Amino acid sequence: MRRVRMLAALACLLTMMAGVKIAGAAEGAAKKNGKAVTGTATDALGRPMEGVKVVLQTQDGKIVGRSVTDKDGHFAFSNVAPDLYMIVANKTEFKTALALVTVTAAGAKPVELAMEAQAALSLQLRAQKLNQARNDLSPETGSSVYRFSQQAIDQMPAGNNTPMNQVLLQAPGVVQDSFGQLHIRGEHAEIQYRIDGIELPEGIAAGFSQTLSPRMASSISLLEGTLPAQYGYHTAGIVSIQTKSGEIENGGNLGMYGGQRGTLNPSMEVGGTKGDLSYYATGYFLQNDRGLEPPTPGPEAINDTTQQGNGFGIANYFLNATTRLSAFGGFNVAHYDIPANPGQPQVYSLAGTPVYPSENVDETQLEQNYFGVLALQGVLHEDIDYQVAGFSRYSTLSFHPDDMGDLIFNGQSSRVFRSDWASGMQGDFAYRGIADHTFRAGYLFQGERAEFDNHSLTFPGAPGAQTSNHPISIVDNRAETVWLYGIYIQDEYRPHFLPKLTVNYGGRFDLYDGFTRSFQFSPRFTAVYQLFEPTTVHAGYARYFTPPPTENVAVGDIKAFAGTVAEPEVKADSNIAPERSNYFDFGVTQNLPFGIRTDVDSYLKLSSQLIDEGQFGATLIFTPFNYNSGRQYGVEVSNTLEQKNLSAYANFTYSVAQGSTVTSDQFLFGKDELAYISSHYIFLDHDQTFTSSEGVAYNFHGFLFTADGLYQSGLRRGFANTGNLPYYIQLNLGIVKKMVLPNIGGVELRVVMQNANDHIYQIRNGSGIGVFSSQYGPRRAVFGGIKWDLPWGKTASN
Repeated sequence: MRRVRMLAALACLLTMMAGVKIAGAAEGAAKKNGKAVTGTATDALGRPMEGVKVVLQTQDGKIVGRSVTDKDGHFAFSNVAPDLYMIVANKTEFKTALALVTVTAAGAKPVELAMEAQAALSLQLRAQKLNQARNDLSPETGSSVYRFSQQAIDQMPAGNNTPMNQVLLQAPGVVQDSFGQLHIRGEHAEIQYRIDGIELPEGIAAGFSQTLSPRMASSISLLEGTLPAQYGYHTAGIVSIQTKSGEIENGGNLGMYGGQRGTLNPSMEVGGTKGDLSYYATGYFLQNDRGLEPPTPGPEAINDTTQQGNGFGIANYFLNATTRLSAFGGFNVAHYDIPANPGQPQVYSLAGTPVYPSENVDETQLEQNYFGVLALQGVLHEDIDYQVAGFSRYSTLSFHPDDMGDLIFNGQSSRVFRSDWASGMQGDFAYRGIADHTFRAGYLFQGERAEFDNHSLTFPGAPGAQTSNHPISIVDNRAETVWLYGIYIQDEYRPHFLPKLTVNYGGRFDLYDGFTRSFQFSPRFTAVYQLFEPTTVHAGYARYFTPPPTENVAVGDIKAFAGTVAEPEVKADSNIAPERSNYFDFGVTQNLPFGIRTDVDSYLKLSSQLIDEGQFGATLIFTPFNYNSGRQYGVEVSNTLEQKNLSAYANFTYSVAQGSTVTSDQFLFGKDELAYISSHYIFLDHDQTFTSSEGVAYNFHGFLFTADGLYQSGLRRGFANTGNLPYYIQLNLGIVKKMVLPNIGGVELRVVMQNANDHIYQIRNGSGIGVFSSQYGPRRAVFGGIKWDLPWGKTASN
């Protein structure tokens, strides 16, 4: 009996050992065949979350793995046997997130966990989420994009005291002209400005003034080349401004900037929140004694004072977590004394005024710009983004001549008033409900009413031969209404089987009803492909349709000047027409070691009815006209360097811009020049073959040393623009120190030297098509600035 019990015990022991062995073998097989389960945890704004506790459970609730997300939000489980599992994620102040994952013999798809806050999103988080949705409405696929962050602007020698045109001059392909004008890739102006995705009517940039200040911007992007179908009308460059806002810029500052040339420039910024409302406002006053580029080379100009006031404000009200109502607007009022040119010979005789020195000529110009926008923006069902807006802009320009001086030196004195009121609606929509695709569509409707008043004095006679020294008066007042209608649709396609490729294709239809009636369908196609990890190529084609600038079109009656010294030599006066063009672009982006990035971009544009502008006559008002055909081509190279305490950039551009045969406003030209242009491709007056811009900023023991510079090979000059001006180089330097002072708070001190090399150069010499007077660039000058952060200026917390 005892032996039987011993045998039974031995059998049981052997059975248990066999079971343990079989179980161990099974577990070993499971580990051998186990797969990895990985995933990412993000917050409501899509940002990775660190420190999330993640648990892997079987169907019956047994925990088989634990993990914690790293700084990139990643978690992982290893040696997971094929089966169905539940993933449970927890973090303080966030709701529990759940996800099912199926592990097969082939493995498991990565898991994405969206952590939802237990409390409602803060105002700042809601703003950031809606800002991202709004940015997604405006694609940049295939375009050449140059960005200025708020930090990059602050690191310029003058910081945010830098005018908008001087900021943009640091981008590749941008050419400086007189009176604050800019040209991009050989275009005459035709720059489109957008604020938070809303296109501002063209008149916002008319005249000499800089209506938009970099102070208002959290970032500025310049888009060039082949643009997606969303962008119409003025396509030389898209200046996209993302505004500062109260929930981000909670606080404010007061600043004072000034120095030589009688410069005085106080400024302010303020922002804050109250419940679901956020607000931000900025403004400045500017006075100096060099408001415009003078015709004299000396550092001090004659009669060149300006006073300018500028303001911008925005208010955002959050109707709920996914809907925002925004209202913003701004103004710029600027008075200019037109600089005099001493030592000029008297050309005409005026009764009662035998002698009138040219340095006594006193002309002025007053410019006013006002704009306002009301926009509703939001997200529907996570798949639809939208923004609809109404906008209005009113601008005026008043030129007041010196009657005696203008009659004696020009034979004509013109008091000019122009006003332009444009209003309209814009809508943009995006749908992401279909895998691999983002569909976008939208519209822009605009009505514009322009008034042109011209009160002139001139002498009887013929050009260059007056028959009386008593002037006669000619009044020519007109008005014009212009309508623009545009719609677009496009698809941004990222094929899952070719994840390195992004394609944007679509088209837009535009109708212009103004000085003529024209319409066009414009197809667009752009593609971006990541050839290698550090190398990306892009290419595209775009058909463009550009209406003429309403507020500048010449609508006067040339017959009214018959029998006077102001009678034009050519009597033809065809209506100006919209420009139509085909645009091709190809570029490469290469990321290099040590934080260096290089962009190379080439372009070709072929146009019919190419629009150009010039200053014809004594008033400093530009008038557009058409060339029957045009061609523009070139290459841009942009290099940037970003390291811990050092940032730098260097841009270089080669460009050619030409046109042939004038087909509108022919009376602006002389017979010989008009005949020459009809049989030759000539360079446009703003063509500049080579341009370059460079900049560097270095932080050294709490001091920021900064410099930027321009090289420009010279604009065109002479008969039919057959010559060009000499090249010039301008270097600007700055030193910035930020500190926190007891009982005062944050203070920034800045010292700037403009044109440190004191190079004397002409931007214009008074010759060339549409060029009436010479202008010199600025001379060396020293400025200083101080900015004080308001005591409550603390960034709102999340």
